[in-house]
Amino acid sequence: MMHFLMGQKRIAYIPAIAQAFSVHTYGLAVQAILGAMAYDRYIAVCEPLRYHAIMTSAWLHSCCALAWLLALLPIAVLFSFHMNVPLCGRVILHVYCSNRGILGLACIPTPASDIYGLAMTWTVSTGIFLIIAFSYIRILQVSLKHSRIDTSIRSKAFQTCASHLVVYVLYQIASVIIIVSYRFPSVSENLKKFFSILFIIVPPAINPIIYGLVSKELRSSIIKHFTI
Repeated sequence: MMHFLMGQKRIAYIPAIAQAFSVHTYGLAVQAILGAMAYDRYIAVCEPLRYHAIMTSAWLHSCCALAWLLALLPIAVLFSFHMNVPLCGRVILHVYCSNRGILGLACIPTPASDIYGLAMTWTVSTGIFLIIAFSYIRILQVSLKHSRIDTSIRSKAFQTCASHLVVYVLYQIASVIIIVSYRFPSVSENLKKFFSILFIIVPPAINPIIYGLVSKELRSSIIKHFTI
């Protein structure tokens, strides 16, 4: 934020590593937390009578801890590849520091970091996608089954899950574009910067809107506030 607001374009090596570590941890943490939310919705819709027995405080804390561990540990291993790597360049053509941006300045090839980074990203993203896909397929099956008895069940399930899916899809689109663009040097730098900013700013900015408008109580309160 200081670089954006004050126009500063210099950063030391250690703060650059810290910034890149934070950005990559944020990326994995968002996916892991969205996976945990999908599991929570699966229990809420498919096992409503047992929800409080299953989603206890201890289990909730365990899910949150696992999500953050899944974000921190792989990224810590990723940045361990920076040790003893000499840098020959000084300019990062990007709006913030990243693993690829810093290693792009290396004097030597870094194939181990490249292979691990792609494998880790693919493994984590695929695993979380499978969790989310399984959760929503089961939710869809249960909703269709019980909607024959009570038509309101389908609409309630849709309201519960639509906001989560919108956030996940927007995040994945931005992530895929960023990852693919870095593998093709011919892609415009301005396009890379645009989607990098989209990845960082847009999901957190629209989260309150997406999740808030789903809540009937919050929506009514907002409408009442602006109509007084």
